[in-house]
Amino acid sequence: MASISAISSRPHVFTLAWPLLIELSLAVAIGVAGTAMAARVSDTAGAAFAVTIQISQTLFLLFRIIGSGIGVVITQNLGGGRRDVADRVALAMVGASTWLGAAAAGLAFAGAAALLRALHAPDAVLPLAVPMLQVLAPALLFDAWNASMAGVMRAHLRMRDSLLVLAAMHATHLLLAFPLMYGWGPLPALGLPGYALALLLSRALGLSLHLMFWRRGLGIRPRWGDWWRLRRGPLADVLHIGIPAAAEMIAWRLSFMASMAVAGSMGERALATMAYVQQIGGVVIMCSMAVALAVEILVGHLIGAGQLRDAHGLVRASLARGLAISGVISACLALAGPWLLGWFTKDPDIVREGAVLLWLMVALEVGRTFNLVVINALRAAGDVRYPVVAGAASMAAVLAGGSWLLGVHFGLGLMGLWIAYAADEWIRGLLMWRRWAVQAWVPHARAARRRLRLQ
Repeated sequence: MASISAISSRPHVFTLAWPLLIELSLAVAIGVAGTAMAARVSDTAGAAFAVTIQISQTLFLLFRIIGSGIGVVITQNLGGGRRDVADRVALAMVGASTWLGAAAAGLAFAGAAALLRALHAPDAVLPLAVPMLQVLAPALLFDAWNASMAGVMRAHLRMRDSLLVLAAMHATHLLLAFPLMYGWGPLPALGLPGYALALLLSRALGLSLHLMFWRRGLGIRPRWGDWWRLRRGPLADVLHIGIPAAAEMIAWRLSFMASMAVAGSMGERALATMAYVQQIGGVVIMCSMAVALAVEILVGHLIGAGQLRDAHGLVRASLARGLAISGVISACLALAGPWLLGWFTKDPDIVREGAVLLWLMVALEVGRTFNLVVINALRAAGDVRYPVVAGAASMAAVLAGGSWLLGVHFGLGLMGLWIAYAADEWIRGLLMWRRWAVQAWVPHARAARRRLRLQ
């Protein structure tokens, strides 16, 4: 019953959000550092780094099939006082992560060149990007395990333990990346594959730390069979949430990759500019995601406890604060745009175009916050199909189609892509908000509550 008492003295959204924000900040910092290290080699290496990371992130979406459902199912069970069911779900997800991670790793290794060509990666980029993606492939298996285990820890409100794991993992990655990329003593300079090897080793460390915190903090000890066995009951509950949520994310990623293909057709300079602006914009995205994840966790607990009115008020208050925060931060980054872009490149054309994109980013990131917070709240309430149905058309027509129409047909270049991104986020955000405001999610929340009582 500890979970019920925890909900009665519910932590504030931003109490949970700050450790999540630090986690995401570390991930973004590593991404920025990786881009900067690649850019030190050349702008071609920077472009190769960007397109390779996009592919690995796309393959990571396979894990979202279960990752999106783990947190919701476990928080609802904890909120309803069913710790035993929550633990069964956690162990079942270890085996599911093994199979999904192995599939993603195999696809990345065997299909590296084909995946890069599908993104229209320039010929000059391929010799650098292919070996990096192949070395990254085994790390995807560790990423699958780490993502599932971290999701379970967050659902139990163990944010600080999760933060410690991420801090150790990213620090190790950075410390290893420098000597492996540039060489040190007897170590040869491996370039981009060295960055990927450092990532692989750091993910292995992360898995060992997650296992330690599972044992000590949660009392969960995976057995040998848990690492490969698929358990139908718990997996069905997770997939009920995870498949629609993953479909929405996959639809977005495919649409975004289509826009990246448009950028790739503009040449190496456009890809490099896109990579640098996205790394800077990641600062705003991580703030939005931290608030959205905290909202999802708390709403899941509240739905499990049957406190629907409190969940509604929580979302409204958190959304207002999140919009203000993202607007202020993105405007500050735009003001500092030329200076920030100077960290990555000395090319005046890249700096000039990137500075314009950072101002367009203000509208983009406020819309993204709108979208993320409300979609995560709908997911936590069990309303997962509407975001897919309502959002897919916008992603295909506005994000992907608009990128080509504005960027190529009307000749706006990268500026056209950023306008399409902002329009897509605002359209979907307003649709999601209408769904929440009219309380169309309430029947789904009540159905989730009934399922808990039957378990």
